Amino acid sequence: MKNIVILGAGLMQKPAILSAKQLGFHVIVVDADPKAVCIPQADEFFKIDLKDKEGILELCTRLKNSAEGLEGVFTAGTDFSASVSYVCEKLGLPAHSFEAATNASVKTQMRACFEEKGVPSPKFIRAGKEDVSERLIEKVLNKMDFPFVVKPVDNMGARGCRMVRTKEEFLPAVKIATECSRTGYAIIEEYMDGPEFSIDALVYNGKFIVTGFAIRHIKYAPYFIEIGHTMPADIPQKMHDELISVFALGAKAEGLTCGAAKADIKYTKNGPMIGEIAARLSGGYMSGWTYPYASDLNLTEQGLLIATGNEPEKLLDRAESVTYTPSALCSSLPAPYELFEVPCVRTSAERAWMSIPGTVEYIENITEFTDKAVFDELPRATVSIGSKVDFPRNNVEKCGNIIAVSNDRATAIKAAEDAVSNVFITLKPNTKETDDYLSGLTQSDEENFPPDAFGKLTENQLNELQGQIAADTPVASQLPDFLNTLEYQNLTDWNFNTIADTLRKFDLLRAKHPALDKKLFFKAIMRGGIQAAVYYSDSKK
Repeated sequence: MKNIVILGAGLMQKPAILSAKQLGFHVIVVDADPKAVCIPQADEFFKIDLKDKEGILELCTRLKNSAEGLEGVFTAGTDFSASVSYVCEKLGLPAHSFEAATNASVKTQMRACFEEKGVPSPKFIRAGKEDVSERLIEKVLNKMDFPFVVKPVDNMGARGCRMVRTKEEFLPAVKIATECSRTGYAIIEEYMDGPEFSIDALVYNGKFIVTGFAIRHIKYAPYFIEIGHTMPADIPQKMHDELISVFALGAKAEGLTCGAAKADIKYTKNGPMIGEIAARLSGGYMSGWTYPYASDLNLTEQGLLIATGNEPEKLLDRAESVTYTPSALCSSLPAPYELFEVPCVRTSAERAWMSIPGTVEYIENITEFTDKAVFDELPRATVSIGSKVDFPRNNVEKCGNIIAVSNDRATAIKAAEDAVSNVFITLKPNTKETDDYLSGLTQSDEENFPPDAFGKLTENQLNELQGQIAADTPVASQLPDFLNTLEYQNLTDWNFNTIADTLRKFDLLRAKHPALDKKLFFKAIMRGGIQAAVYYSDSKK
């Protein structure tokens, strides 16, 4: 059995490990964490930090010189495509060049590549830890206007990434971004307004083949929290072709030639503009879950074939031509590759569930979901009884994900959102973090964050909420008239519950409850939804 090395042994690397084994490889995984969840599924494990290029090269050189040899090095859903390319370039294995992978890993280098080649992307400035001062804001404002975005130059999952809307928010944002950077640098760039898309592709022999095209659902400024994605994106054909074309131009500008590419692109009022292009398959359950479900193509398997010098036959057989359609922002640029796409044949909808701040006391499904469209319930391993939870400021702080699949788009979306709405985290009562959140306490640089579940009540509305809800009385019958109007009926919280849903689910969870102050109970619901309602009741005991 020939060896293959996969960087990372977390859940996002599970499809790569399993696909490599199905292809007949002896799978060796590398990770800094000896307790990484997918180590048992591999054939061998070596504890090496993924940024330790020389350590990985030493292992791979030894494997290449062994009787079994080394066929390839691969990663998906990690920041370390440059480590893959470094090793492959040294050992003559198929991959993007190390220079190209570095361009696709360091956001300031990435932006410089786009700027040089005329590929649409936002203006930017790089800042290091030593630059965090009042002078920096003046430098930025000479180049761009509020709002703008601050992020680490070399991280993923939206860690340390946020919108900056005022001078007061600026320095704290840059400080956090530099702290989240492995090299201590942040990038400050123009904010791009418009819908955002996540697109995967494989580059092979001059062909650029799109393998997953999703619309991302981003909320909760000043942060960029992806509450889910839906695949395929339901957009006009011209818009679709423009987005693929600018993605291909950006990949060419970085120098990507052999392997995966993953883009986050916004469609602004002026056309597509690139957020980033990485030299790897996407994380966030897209490349390994939602796209294979929607397309019947094992994208990871096809990427592994390219990485091991084999022809990706299924990819090539199913690839359909895409018309090169550059937008007005880059209309003079020639086609960078032959463009193709393997389209989806059904819809995948991924949705995340989230928690208000507190300590986990119990996790359950309010009602067991039986919808056959629900394919996966994926809780995060870090969310367990006794752990701290918070409203997410990045995409790794969410509590879990649901994936639903159907031939009917609306069915897939509804199934995913219904399943999310029924996952419930009970919080430990009388906890400072939860009390602070319910009181509306926020940081000075985080105006209106964390958000309200349903919005604030006016003084007149609060004055209508007099008296108590008697112990053990169903609360669904206590809905005040002003919350049963069109203004409020269709509001949903971050876990897709309406106010009426919240009351009904409270009655399922706490049929036995103490007497509740009506004003405080509904204030809790408006602030933190069903979690806050149960927390308020439990804290009264």
